[in-house]
Formats: sequence, structure tokens, C-alpha cells
Amino acid sequence: MKITEVRTRTFNLPHEDHAFAPTWQPAASTSHRLTVVEVHTDEGITGIGSGGVLTRLNTAAGLFVGQDPLNIERHVEVLSTIAYFMGRPWAVEIALWDIAGKAAGLPLYKLLGGHRDRLPAYASTGELRPKDQRVEDVLKLRDEGFTAVKLRFHSPNAKDDLPTLEAVRKAVGDSMTIMVDANQGWRYPGDLTPRWDLSTAIEIATAMEEFDVYWLEEPLWSYDYDGLAELRRRTTTRIAGGELNLALHEFREYLRHGCLDVYQPDATFAGGITTARKVAGMAQASGHLFAPHTWSNGIGLMANLHLAAAVPNAPFIEFPYDPPNWTPEFRDFMLTEPIRIDSDGNVVLPDKPGLGIELDEERCQQYEVK
Repeated sequence: MKITEVRTRTFNLPHEDHAFAPTWQPAASTSHRLTVVEVHTDEGITGIGSGGVLTRLNTAAGLFVGQDPLNIERHVEVLSTIAYFMGRPWAVEIALWDIAGKAAGLPLYKLLGGHRDRLPAYASTGELRPKDQRVEDVLKLRDEGFTAVKLRFHSPNAKDDLPTLEAVRKAVGDSMTIMVDANQGWRYPGDLTPRWDLSTAIEIATAMEEFDVYWLEEPLWSYDYDGLAELRRRTTTRIAGGELNLALHEFREYLRHGCLDVYQPDATFAGGITTARKVAGMAQASGHLFAPHTWSNGIGLMANLHLAAAVPNAPFIEFPYDPPNWTPEFRDFMLTEPIRIDSDGNVVLPDKPGLGIELDEERCQQYEVK
């Protein structure tokens, strides 16, 4: 089997009713824009990938034509050279794993190890909302079947977000697991707002102990190895991070310094499934958890879901969901079937080969940017 074409397609779905104002962006989004990679082969098998940030990939697509798509470690080396100059091309690697699963006739999670066929989902909110509204939101999530939720802390004064956490914990009691994401590990282009310093992170992480927060995510700049290690020593709250780190050696530094309790590489951003799977193994060997970041779209979510289901140290899968502004129908508009949880709050892996998802060509053509 040989690769005959690497094709990129861009889609843009406008927000019809509600702009989406996630904490990590300085301005609200008025549309959902994404790029999908299709890797075509001479045997009629096509792999799809998405998520992460793709730039100038078309100029390097020829590096893969004529190659065996199953030589994935070779392709990861090539993609690493592309990433050094041209952004994050890891959607190509996702598409290659989709081909591998389809060629083997197996769902990808089974090809990768097949530890389980479902994972508990935590509803990953994206916006800051008034306290009473967020409590109401979380209670609705619980009614839908979610057993875990992640809140965002991103007010100018971090302590101003603690009352929302306290109110949510009081409302749900011990019926839900609560995580918190500070989004301090990186900055969106053009965002020059100050990051938390170590003292702030220690103060907030310590305050969270009272509310049984399962983890505090990205509380400091991603490369503040010493600060993250000191924070971890000063609190019983688990520290999580690594969603957008660039390569395996950066996770080695996290382990060497003792920075994290929960390792979160997103396969679509941080080296593909190949690298993220290695991080999961490194974390497992050190007694740590693995819970990949998944905030992109349904294709990226499914890629990380297959990966997490294949390893033994992944307790949850992130499920981006903050209605009415971010829903499965909107997030996964390019797919024939949006990804949902079951009545027990799990995401069940598809039994189809590869990623187990299909593009909705009618909708894709409707929103494709030519």
C-alpha cells in the first residue's frame, strides 16, 4: 500500500445564535473553523485527521507520496522536521493511524492495546460564567449523565473564581468529580495578560484542597519546570499539564523535575498518537495518570479517546461541552454522527475499523472554504 495524496480541507461553521467566549481566547469566536487532513492510498483506504494547528502543510505533502502509510515511526520523524518550521502537522499522523486500523480491520484502540472499550467523560466547560449560572449548568450536566466536570479559572484576580468552585461543590456534593483548568500554560496569539506566578498558584491550589478538586490544570507557564515542581510539593491537589508541549523530550523534563501528577498531551498537538502513547507509558512507569487534552473537534476527540482507551492509566476522557455555545452538534458538525456520552456518563468506543468515524460530505461541502 502506498500514499497517493495528502489533502487538506478547511471548513467554517458560523455560530448562529451564540458567540463562544472561551477563557483562553482574548476575543469571542463567531465561527468554528477547522482543517481536516485526508491521506489517500492506492488501495482505496483513506485516513482522516484533524485537530491541532496546521500551517503550510501543502508545501510538504509530497514528502509522503509514494511511501507506505504504515511506516508511522518514519513518518513521525518527517513530521517532526515539518513541525520545527511549519507549525503542528500531527493531523497527518492521526490520519495514518486511521489507515492502520482500517487496513487491519480493527478499531484503533484495539490496535493500540485495547485496555477497555469505554471511558468516563468529564464535561469540559470553556467559558467563565456567573456563579449561579455555572451551578445551574453543572446540575444540568449531572442530569444528562456526567459524573465529572471541569471548571475554568481565568478572572484577573484568581481568588474571584473560588466562590464558583465552592458553590458548585456545595450543589453537587460528592456526586461529581470536579477538575479546574487555569489555562496558564500558554497564551493565545496576541494575549499579553499576566500569568499566575508561583505564589498565586500555591494559594489557589491550597484553597482547592477544601473542595476536593481532582486536579488543577496548567497553573503555571508550561516551561516553568522548577515552579511546577515546587507547586506540586506544596499542595495535595494533583497538578496536571502538558497539553500543547512540542515533543517527547519536554515530557522527559516534566518527569525529571517531578512537575506533574497528570500528563495531558493532546495527540493532535503534541507529537501525534505515537508520541502521546509513549508519554502515557512514561507516566505509567512513574506512577502517574494520563488524561489527554481533547479540545479541538470530534476527530481530535476520537483520536485521543482511542489512545486513552488503549492504556491502563487514563481515568477520564475530556469531553468539550459547554451548552448552548459548544455542543456535540456544533463541535462535530463535520461528522455523520456527533460523539455523545451514554447513560452512565461514558464515551463508548466505536467498533468500526480505524477511528470509526465518517465525514458528512453534504455538510462538509456546505461549509468548505475554497
